[in-house]
Amino acid sequence: MAQAFKRFLPMFDRVLVERFLPEIKTKGGIMLPEKSQGKVLEATVVAVGSGAKKDNGNVVPVSVKVGDKVLLPEYGGTKVILEEKEYFLFRDSDLLGKFES
Repeated sequence: MAQAFKRFLPMFDRVLVERFLPEIKTKGGIMLPEKSQGKVLEATVVAVGSGAKKDNGNVVPVSVKVGDKVLLPEYGGTKVILEEKEYFLFRDSDLLGKFES
């Protein structure tokens, strides 16, 4: 586990992800301007909370684990900067899907 994640752990049903970098060059080698790169909606899970606590006290575990590749909603998430890297915090239920490896 990276040093940054020893100091930051998501609470409850929160999931910390690192977005994939956008493609900045076409297959033909042409550099794309920032406006035409598009928004990256795929990410890797880097840390997860313990799960959502229900009214009866039971804990529902998070549906993803560290290392999973997930599909993000176009909007939402909370930006978190850890050791000069950008991450995003989402609720487990906000994630749209998980890619099988």
